[in-house]
Amino acid sequence: MSKNLPINTLIGLAEEELDAAAKKLGKLQQERNEIETQLNSLVTYRDEYHARFTASAQEGTTAQTLRNFQAFVDTLDAAISQQRALLVAADQRIEAAKPDWRLKKQKLGSYEVLAARGEAMLAKKAARVEQRDADEHAAKILRMRAERASS
Repeated sequence: MSKNLPINTLIGLAEEELDAAAKKLGKLQQERNEIETQLNSLVTYRDEYHARFTASAQEGTTAQTLRNFQAFVDTLDAAISQQRALLVAADQRIEAAKPDWRLKKQKLGSYEVLAARGEAMLAKKAARVEQRDADEHAAKILRMRAERASS
């Protein structure tokens, strides 16, 4: 029907808000995925480093080399713990952003329902006007025929 209805302005604004919320959620998910990738890389590196050291240590090693290995593994473990904390925080940010996205999606859906109802109401009104005009036209033709018949 009419594209200039106020509800269409509200729908446009709600779509923009939903798009912004979806972009925010997408960005948060991307950040989370990057954190998870870094975490997996750290864990893989630590495991590979440990396996290489264990293989080379079987041939013999010094106490200093063993201390250096343990210090490096401790540093890697600290980085892994920090990355896991970042992953938990990223998950929390995502969960915190979801209700806002859902609310904006629901708001847009509500406006779209109202718009559909409004358009249905306008269509019904237009159909009644069209029917009334058709009835008046038919009545006018009958009157004209009756006038011709009586003349």
